Amino acid sequence: MTVPERERALGDAADQRAPRLTIGEVLAVLRDDFPDVTISKIRYLESEDLVHPQRTPSGYRKFSRADVTRLRYVLTAQRDHYLPLRVIKDHLDALDRGEPLPSLTGAPAEVPPVTEGAGDGAVSGGATSPPLTSEQFARAAGLEPEQLADCVQFGLLATDADGRHPASDLPIARSAAGLARHGIEPRHLRVYRSGAEREAGLIEQLVAPVLRARSEEARTRATEKLQELAILSAQLHTALLEARLRDLLRP
Repeated sequence: MTVPERERALGDAADQRAPRLTIGEVLAVLRDDFPDVTISKIRYLESEDLVHPQRTPSGYRKFSRADVTRLRYVLTAQRDHYLPLRVIKDHLDALDRGEPLPSLTGAPAEVPPVTEGAGDGAVSGGATSPPLTSEQFARAAGLEPEQLADCVQFGLLATDADGRHPASDLPIARSAAGLARHGIEPRHLRVYRSGAEREAGLIEQLVAPVLRARSEEARTRATEKLQELAILSAQLHTALLEARLRDLLRP
């Protein structure tokens, strides 16, 4: 199905004639209902083929109202019903085939909501959601119980004294679930944990002097610095990995 056909699944002809929005304008529209959404989050959802903005000749994204509606559906399904992205994508793929979009109003909300943004470079020191039982956590992450146990065994995830999981760890678990579908088991992922620990140690050295001031203003500056460093570190990691993988394709 072509992109215009996909758009018609969530928008009428008038929508297609309406002025399109830049990614910054989309962010402004969504921020009232989803205060933790970021530009990098929107780009990530596009990379997962959940939204399909047009591109100008200069490469800038232009979003229709149908695109914004899709983003609202994705963000609501994640935040309020904790559906994994692969399930949300199945819903939207069904919509693109002309089938009704499943309603979220009656969907089970057994898993408490968690702050959006984790997994796209965001670092938050605010309030967190209540911890989840192993069953809730595994279901929300798309992991089998034994896979979740392996993630704990190999240090990718941790539990509290009652054996519950922090909801903020769901992005880690969902990534592990995705890799597992490609045959990469939790025991193979220790290299990622070790690398992340080394990166965190380096960033800690840069931020620690600011934190020692112990003022609210200092903590705000430290949080902003952590967010920026986390995004840059993730970008560097991705760029280095992509460069290495390109080498594998060379004759």
